[in-house]
Amino acid sequence: MAATELGTDPKDAGAPPPAQGDAGLDALEAGLDALEAVPAAARRPVREVLLRKVLPPLTAVALVLGVWELLVRAEVTEAYKLPPPSAVWDSVAELWLRGELLEVVWTSVSRGLLGFLLALAIGTPLGLLVARVRFVRAAIGPILSGLQSLPSVAWVPPAVIWLGLNNQMMYAVILLGAVPSIANGLVSGVDQVPPLFLRAGRTMGATGLREARHVVMPAALPGYLAGLKQGWAFSWRSLMAAEIIASSPDLGVGLGQLLENGRNNADMAGVFLAIILILLIGIAIDLLVFSPLERWVLRGRGLLVKS
Repeated sequence: MAATELGTDPKDAGAPPPAQGDAGLDALEAGLDALEAVPAAARRPVREVLLRKVLPPLTAVALVLGVWELLVRAEVTEAYKLPPPSAVWDSVAELWLRGELLEVVWTSVSRGLLGFLLALAIGTPLGLLVARVRFVRAAIGPILSGLQSLPSVAWVPPAVIWLGLNNQMMYAVILLGAVPSIANGLVSGVDQVPPLFLRAGRTMGATGLREARHVVMPAALPGYLAGLKQGWAFSWRSLMAAEIIASSPDLGVGLGQLLENGRNNADMAGVFLAIILILLIGIAIDLLVFSPLERWVLRGRGLLVKS
């Protein structure tokens, strides 16, 4: 009777109150629905991208050029030791008019990229082997760490003696400099894979090569990518060391040889030109290859922070 007067269904009068766990699940579902309802971030306008991404580096370059020109005008040292930026630009124009600029750049870039790909093909399985087999890690793990700390220029003399003045010598120096970095980067990434991932993979039937392909490599991708970046840096530095020390008409003129030619001719404008080109190529590879890969990896893990 009382239930009827209060407007309550008699069937529900004796029903127990909803469980606290059910209320928590309802709240969780509501929160997930709210997250799904958040609209995607709008694409940034071109003007904002230019102001935030392009303007700062251009400002830094302009500042460096301005300080450089001021030092030249202040005559802090002899003109042949510190040429003005205009002299470097004249060297660029001279190489371009002779049709040698692109050839010099391509000679070094093609060697560097091919050497890095070879190092990638060798360093990746080697890193997996070291990371997953205890005996192999105990045997050659310290050797890889030691090779990574060895200056790349140290490999040039033995490589010349073993292989002669040819492209094979260049690639050997690149491999000896880059493979340890790639392998150690992958080992570091594998060491950071949570054991739960491995157990879950084995439970689902991923063992052996399938485990490496579908569980270990995706989980170790951040560390592996860091190793790839360092491996490219070592590849590029090793190549420059080989081109500076080993010169031959059969090898052509790369950026390292261009730098050495400038030193031999006391042409500081040519020396600065070679340094700037080496720096620009390193920056370009990072911006065009590794930065997009990093953003892709971070975005896939929900770690990309938009400022």
